[in-house]
Amino acid sequence: MQGADATDVQRAADPSPAAQPAGRDRYFDTLRAVALIRVVTYHTFGWAWAGMVFPSMGVMFALAGTLMAKSLERPALKVIRGRLRRLLPPFWFWGFFVVVAMLIHDWMPGRQIVYWIVPLGDPPGNAWGEQAWEILWYLRTYLWFVLLSPLLLRVFRLAPVPVLLLSPAPILVVHFAWEPPDNRFGGALTDLATFLFCWMLGFAHREGVLRRLKPFAVAVLSLAAVAYGGWYAFTHQAETGSYDLDDIPLAQAFWSAGYVTLLMCAKDHFGIDFAWLTRFPRLDRLVTIFNARAVTIYLWHEIALILAVPLIDQFWNVPAFETYLPLESQWFMFGIGWVLIAVFVLLCGWVEDVAGKKKPKLLPGGRTATS
Repeated sequence: MQGADATDVQRAADPSPAAQPAGRDRYFDTLRAVALIRVVTYHTFGWAWAGMVFPSMGVMFALAGTLMAKSLERPALKVIRGRLRRLLPPFWFWGFFVVVAMLIHDWMPGRQIVYWIVPLGDPPGNAWGEQAWEILWYLRTYLWFVLLSPLLLRVFRLAPVPVLLLSPAPILVVHFAWEPPDNRFGGALTDLATFLFCWMLGFAHREGVLRRLKPFAVAVLSLAAVAYGGWYAFTHQAETGSYDLDDIPLAQAFWSAGYVTLLMCAKDHFGIDFAWLTRFPRLDRLVTIFNARAVTIYLWHEIALILAVPLIDQFWNVPAFETYLPLESQWFMFGIGWVLIAVFVLLCGWVEDVAGKKKPKLLPGGRTATS
């Protein structure tokens, strides 16, 4: 998600046709790109198993935690201001269109509209715009993690391994001992508890803790967490009607914890860096675009999928399209959705550049002149 952190991107010292971001980790960049693709896929097809194949939210929180720990080598207030500056302008730009559209469709806002300025709670809206704004839980949770990170990192450094191992405790408390209120506060608390381990795992990677752990022990504990999360999801379907991890926070927490730990430790213990991406300039640039425009893709993808439906409806009025195109297929809608996402990236992605105090570009990672 945190493509807003792409302000760290600089040109590589090695002149090549495509500018490579200096200091970027292409393995992590690729994970973030895959996570975004999985999010769009899930919101198109609604496959309950998609979260098990690749737990995008856990991956994105872990990657964001790594970047936050790195940034906190600088003064905390400066880091927090920088994160807010990178996140809020794209959110405000997107939110303007969503709020105006809901107002046109009879929405009457109250005092809670303040959450459309700083999303420390879920911004309010009406049912007409729900598909667009329901994804904002991620931004709200990310924002809280950013604000809490100076304290969390200080606590983590006191006893890294015990703190990491205890970080699933809040979701166990929330699930078994104390039920949070059914309101904005309760929802935020549950999401923070669900993904706390992943965020702390990002700290552990950045601080070199994962590299010092024994691979066998890490693998056993990770697989045990995945097994428990999967078992809980499949044995509690009656409560939600599905094994979808998004509907079962406890299962989501443990599945993501184990899965993402394996991904992070694989990098530390096997030195995975995906440097080979540079041999495929187009694929490498695509990964760069996904990371530099991650906030734009995340915010606008649901609107793209919403607009794909009436657009495809118009295709039925063209006999050739009706005859030769698979207009009823969800895969066709998936394709049209990505075309519209690309349009939004071109039209709106520059806001991320402005928020990061960079020169606005249609697309990042373009060709540069060589000396």
